[in-house]
Amino acid sequence: MQDMRKRVGLTPHVLISGPPGIGKTTFIRVLANRLEEYNPAGFFTEEIRNAQGAREGFRLVTLGGRQLVLSHIHQGGSYRVGRYGVDVAGFEQLLAELDLRHAQSRLTIIDEIGKMECLSRRFMDDVTALLNQPKLLIATIALKGEGFISQVKDRPDCRLVMVTRENRDRVMSDLATELEKSLRGRENAVRCNRPHD
Repeated sequence: MQDMRKRVGLTPHVLISGPPGIGKTTFIRVLANRLEEYNPAGFFTEEIRNAQGAREGFRLVTLGGRQLVLSHIHQGGSYRVGRYGVDVAGFEQLLAELDLRHAQSRLTIIDEIGKMECLSRRFMDDVTALLNQPKLLIATIALKGEGFISQVKDRPDCRLVMVTRENRDRVMSDLATELEKSLRGRENAVRCNRPHD
């Protein structure tokens, strides 16, 4: 299917992975900034730290500026990953408002496809729908994980980019340049194929 996307002029979806703390969120933020002229839709994940610098949870920030505390050590409920309670209901409400699968943008950014996010059936359905569309998805994805995480990595229409401290800057620059060229080419093709008045 990756070859099929290439044959019809579509860049394979990009999955960015690597060890925790390697800078995947920074990596994908830089890509989003480089590609901002294409008005990407989606969200990033930020750490929540207390005054002493200890991590207490994670916050989602959409590209439109909305925020949601996805998980926190003081979050109650039955959904938990490690010591963090996960606000699945709040996450699904945010996803419904974003409606990424029907967004006008041809580029979607998701940080990340991880264990917490995959507690949401809506999230997995949205990601699957995006992967099945011609629009381009760029997402960070957990280094480890079974089930949906493994299934996404195994899709033939996805390209897995492994980030290390040694290759991070080079890969970031090369990938941004490649995606800019691809999106620009697709935009020009769309213009050329529009009917003339």
